[in-house]
This record gives sequence, structure tokens and C-alpha cells, in this order.
Amino acid sequence: MPSPLAELIQKDMVSAMKSHDALKLSVLRMLKTAIQLASTEKGREGELTDEDIQVLIRRGIKQREEAAEVYKNGGASDRAQGELDEARILTSYLPAQLGDEELESVVRKIAASSGASSQKDMGLVMSAAMKELSGRADGKRVKDAARRILAG
Repeated sequence: MPSPLAELIQKDMVSAMKSHDALKLSVLRMLKTAIQLASTEKGREGELTDEDIQVLIRRGIKQREEAAEVYKNGGASDRAQGELDEARILTSYLPAQLGDEELESVVRKIAASSGASSQKDMGLVMSAAMKELSGRADGKRVKDAARRILAG
């Protein structure tokens, strides 16, 4: 049985077809293809979970943000905006991200409980924080929060 997130993506794809939303349909078709490819990978058993699909979505968002940056630097701002629009659609399928204050509070607790006190302990804090915050905060934001906390 497909995961709830996979079912939602399929339902939204049908809805985008009916409403003639070409951009959303295109993005969801690419995502569905990525899900199908991942589910047939060598050594893979069973259906993908919501967490597996969220990893694929985050990867897609990162690719589009990087492409947008390249287009922007190359002077193709319209293409950069198209990539960002696609990333925005993908983002809607991820859980809500933690706010800055919540993120900093969690990272501060992790640093305190692990005894981290300087930049040398960054790896220890990042490892624990990424496990705890999986899917709820971008790695760059976690790293920035950890850097601020360990610096002062």
C-alpha cells in the first residue's frame, strides 16, 4: 500500500490535470518518477515511506534552488524564478519547518546535554541535531544555529 504522502501526490497530480495547472503537473510528474525510480532501486524492498519520499523532495528542492542560483548569476532571472516556483510547489509537501527561536532552543539543549562548549564540538552537535530535527529544519539553518551557540 502506498504511503499517505505518495497517495496525496497522486491525488494532487490528478487535480492539477483537471485544473490545467501545467507547472504543478510537471513538478508532480517529475516527483512521481523519482519516487518510482527510488522504489525499484537495487536492494530495495517494499514501498517507500513518507520519510523516504521527503528525502526525495528535499533533494529536488535543493537541485532547483541551485539551478535558480546558476540562472540568476547567468542573467536568466525568468528561468531562475521558474526553478524557485517549482521548489515552492515541492516545499508544500514537506512538514512545516521550525521557526528560528524553536530551532535555536533545540540546538541549545543538544549542545548542553552533550557537553559541547566550542567550535571543536560542532560535529557532535550537528550529528545529534540532524537526527532530532530530521525534516523539520534545513541543515544550513541547523549549522548556522549551532555555530552561533558554540561561538558564544
